[in-house]
Amino acid sequence: MAIEFKLPELGENITSADISKVLVKPGDKVKVDQVLFEIETDKATVEVPSEVDGIVKEVLVSEGDTAKVGQVMITFEESGIESEASSEPEETESVAEEVTETESPNETETVEEESAQIESGVFDFRLPELGENITSAEISKIVVSEGDEIEKDQILMELETDKATVEVPSEVSGKVLKINYKDGDSVKIGDVVLSITTSSEVPTKKVEPKKEVAKVSTPPEKEVRVESKIESESTHTMPSRTLSSGILPSKEEIAKRIVPAAPSTRRFAREIGVEISNVKGNGPGGRISHDDVKKYAKSINEKIEKGGAVGGFVSQEPLPDFSKWGEIEAEPMSKIRKTTANHLSYAWATVPHVTQFDKADITELEEVRKQFKGRVESVGGKLTITSILVKVIAAALKEFPQFNASVDMQNNQVILKKYYNVGIAADTPKGLLVPVIKDVDKKGITEISVEMTELSKKARDGKLSLAEMQGGNFSISNLGGIGGTYFTPIVNTPEVAILGVSRSALEPVYIDGEFKPRLMMPLSLSYDHRIIDGADAIRFLRWVIEALENPFLMSL
Repeated sequence: MAIEFKLPELGENITSADISKVLVKPGDKVKVDQVLFEIETDKATVEVPSEVDGIVKEVLVSEGDTAKVGQVMITFEESGIESEASSEPEETESVAEEVTETESPNETETVEEESAQIESGVFDFRLPELGENITSAEISKIVVSEGDEIEKDQILMELETDKATVEVPSEVSGKVLKINYKDGDSVKIGDVVLSITTSSEVPTKKVEPKKEVAKVSTPPEKEVRVESKIESESTHTMPSRTLSSGILPSKEEIAKRIVPAAPSTRRFAREIGVEISNVKGNGPGGRISHDDVKKYAKSINEKIEKGGAVGGFVSQEPLPDFSKWGEIEAEPMSKIRKTTANHLSYAWATVPHVTQFDKADITELEEVRKQFKGRVESVGGKLTITSILVKVIAAALKEFPQFNASVDMQNNQVILKKYYNVGIAADTPKGLLVPVIKDVDKKGITEISVEMTELSKKARDGKLSLAEMQGGNFSISNLGGIGGTYFTPIVNTPEVAILGVSRSALEPVYIDGEFKPRLMMPLSLSYDHRIIDGADAIRFLRWVIEALENPFLMSL
């Protein structure tokens, strides 16, 4: 008899979904939690995982179909599935006999041992942790082939996450046995990307089987105690690396990211398309329950019904068929472009934007910059107006702390930050990236200039790490090198303000009874009106302008 896999519940008031992608075919062997389908509901794309190990017998839906909740989508061959202990007497007794012969009843604890061992055989290379809230990545290029001899730390592939291209090195030396993915595939954290035949020293974490004593229903004449064996595969733990090299976080960073929820709750959240890290837990220590996930999904549905924005996007009308009027070419968005579109749509939909405009007279500042730029270039940096602005902004954020904050509407709080990190919007071939200069209040303009030069090169080459693009408090977007007068930059949430800089130009300025040529730089300050009032914004902008026009004021 075949085992039926039905479309699970997807959330309150959701009765059907469109099948966007079928990821298995008849004859495929699947594992528990392996993704079978990608489906689209009204507002989300959901990955549907398998609940069993088995062999696919028949796929009953196709890409583009609409499936109802509870509809049979796949059948599995019965022989390919490892079922739980049956309640029938014959199977109960056979399981009991098998376990009793091999296990001791008093072994009920899980024993963990960490050791470095020589693993001669096949090493499964799994996609490592890539950063906070990152669950998958797209393979942009696999640089090895099956049969290649590789060395430890040799680059195996290049991955593209939301904001960075990452090189992934090998943990062992050996020979590439099998590659399970190809360029362009999307891979989840923990998936086996390739297998390597090796005899290298591999750090391993051995987990002994855990035994549990369970009662199984039997005929009235006897009751059998059965030990069910829960097997855990040995997992390879990889050496900790910094985010800028191997892109692996430390154990302390991973511990901070653990969401307190049971595996069944995590699976339930995945099935209905909810990011569990966004759910607020109401249990002990913030533990997340099924009810918490349902409550969160319900709030999203209520927003949809009221016409609100969810995930940054508002409902869009379908586009017309442009090919009726002429030749077209459809170009898929890159992952960075999709992430930028989603993030800026969310920022525009949630932040009440206001933009304040003004000009700064940088005539004297430009003379000083030209005078000292050679000194900065001698140590590997470029003395630019932007690098000077970074230092000015750090001082302004101390003077106006509401600009160095974030708004927490869920808890009705304003989070004031005591550190000063400034992001610089960078135009790259792959799209808009924002590298962040950390602790600018503790660095001189020369040091900031050198760091900006290094980050700009990394951005152009697609080599920025995730750590180098996180933690910003305030952003600067300088389009002066391209042109323009004023523009309205979008606040880079969860920040509350961004400064736009346009091209400087000589203008006649009336000073002491006569017009004089002065180099004027247009500035555009966009801010979050939920926390910053108009009067505060113009005070902030005027403070920045006065600091640029009279640098000595900063020291006061």
